[in-house]
Formats: sequence, structure tokens, C-alpha cells
Amino acid sequence: MSTTEDGGRFAWLEDPGRDFPYFRGQPVALTAWQWLLVMAAVGVGFMSVALPFAWPGGMVGGFVPAILLFVIPLGALAFVAGSAWRALFGRVSGREIKWMVLFALLNIVVTLCVGAVVTAFVEVEANAAIASVVGLDTAGRVLFLVKIALQLLGEEVISILPFLALLTLFTRRFGASRRGAIVGAWLLSALLFGLAHLPTYGWNLVQCIVIIGTARLVLTLPWIITKNLWVSTGAHVLNDWALMSMGLLGSTLAGQT
Repeated sequence: MSTTEDGGRFAWLEDPGRDFPYFRGQPVALTAWQWLLVMAAVGVGFMSVALPFAWPGGMVGGFVPAILLFVIPLGALAFVAGSAWRALFGRVSGREIKWMVLFALLNIVVTLCVGAVVTAFVEVEANAAIASVVGLDTAGRVLFLVKIALQLLGEEVISILPFLALLTLFTRRFGASRRGAIVGAWLLSALLFGLAHLPTYGWNLVQCIVIIGTARLVLTLPWIITKNLWVSTGAHVLNDWALMSMGLLGSTLAGQT
């Protein structure tokens, strides 16, 4: 199928009958100023988790920034798009769950392989979140995993909204083809995602760009396929829960020896 015939779709990758929201006016088109407002809200949402502010309320208070991470950008999107903000999400059936599991497993394999290569050449920083959960009791660990799930929903929101903004920018402003814009938005949004993790990983640029950025490339693929934020979020949650569980198990076993 030619680019002209399929509207520039990656027919072998994308689900038929569903296009990227807010692209080509479906279900609504956003102006440049509206996209700027949404991107500003993405920045504010990110700062809610990035700033070294100790929220009161202990473990429960820690839910506040995790929730703000997605509430602020989605609120801005609802302000400019009305009820069409829901177009980011779709139904979840057995097929969507299969995609979540498949891409979570794929990302674990890719992350471990890329991480092994990177650590052979440079030092990498450990995820402090794993260390913080080691001393928690069972209830505390459950709350921590719930908080992580909410934060990962936020991470998907602040990844996919820039992807959509870049998709619009590349096609409207620079006249890129749909396929070229998808690839450009896929790569650049992954780079931004990696850079956003610099404070988490001790400002280790190589680690954030190569390891975290590569993981983002994998996690954006289910979004490109389904145009359903629940699917990429589910894959992200399963991936991080599995990696954290492995890290927690390793830390526990190390403490017993």
C-alpha cells in the first residue's frame, strides 16, 4: 500500500481505523497557542515531581505529586479541547492487555541488554526508589506500587502529549510527511523523556539518554500501534513493577548474605 493510498500510515504497525488524536482535526484540532498551553502544563506537572519538595503526610502525601503529574497536563488539555481530552484513551480488552504484557516483556529484555552494554563502559546510578522501599512493610510496599502506577500514568501523559505536539509541529510547520513526523516525534520525545530523568539518576547523561531513552522508544510503540494511552501505561507499569521487584529481591537476598 503506498503512502498516498494509506494517508502516510505505517500499515504494518498501526491499527486500522484509528488515527492520532488532535492530528488532522480528529476529534478536534488544536492551534499552536493551545499546544503551547498544554506543553506549559506538561512542564508544570513535571516540576511537581522534579522539585525537591517534601510533601506533608508521609507516604500518603507522596501521592500528591504523582497525581499532579497527570492531572495538570490533562486539565490543560481539557481546557483547550473540551471533552475531546478523552481521545487519548481507549477501551481495554484482552487484546490491549496482550499488548501491555508483550511490550513490558520486550522492554525488560531491551533495558537489561542495553544496560549491560552501557555499564561495561560507564558507571550508572542506581534507582533510589528501590532502595527506599527495601525497609517498608508489606502495606507500605503495596502503597508504594500504587503510587508508582499513578506516577507512571503521569509519565505517559507527559511523554505522549509532547509526541502529539511534535507530530503537529513537524507536519504543519515543516511540511514533513506523516511517517517522517511520526519517526521524528518518536525519537525526540524519547530524548526529552530521558533528559527528564537526569535528576533521578544523578545527572548521568549517558544513562538517561541511552538506557532510559531506549526504554521510552519501546514504550511509545504500543501507543503508536493502538493510539490508546491505557496500553502504553499498562506496559510501563508492568515493566517498572517487574524491574523493581527484581531489584528488591536482589537487595533482600544481598542483605541475607
